[in-house]
Amino acid sequence: MDLFLMLGADPYGQGVVDCNNLIGIINVVKSLILVLRIVVPIILLVLGAIDLAKAVIAGDDKEAKQATSRLLKRAIAAVAIFFIVSIMNLIMGVVGSKDWQHCWNTDATEKPDEIVVKR
Repeated sequence: MDLFLMLGADPYGQGVVDCNNLIGIINVVKSLILVLRIVVPIILLVLGAIDLAKAVIAGDDKEAKQATSRLLKRAIAAVAIFFIVSIMNLIMGVVGSKDWQHCWNTDATEKPDEIVVKR
C-alpha cells in the first residue's frame, strides 16, 4: 500500500484522503527544500570565488587554471541543485497520484476542513 495513502487514509472508509495528517510533514519538507535550494548554491559559488581569488592573489597560473576549473564545476553543481527540485516536482507530477499532488500543492493556511481530497 502507498505510504502516502496510509498516512492520509480516512479511518471511516469514505474514500477521502485527509491531508491534515500530512500537512506538518509536507511543510517541513518544503521548508528544507527551500533552504537547500537557496543556501547550497550560494555557498558553492562563494567558496569557488574565494578559491579563485586566492589563486589570483598568489600569482600562480597553474593554480589559477585549477581554481577556475573548480569554480566552473561548483557553478554547474549549484545550478543542478537549484533545478533538481523543479525536476523532481515535474517527475512527481507525472508519476504521482492526484491525491499526492493535491496535498503537496495545498496551502498550509487553508482551513482543515478544506484540506481533503475526494476520490
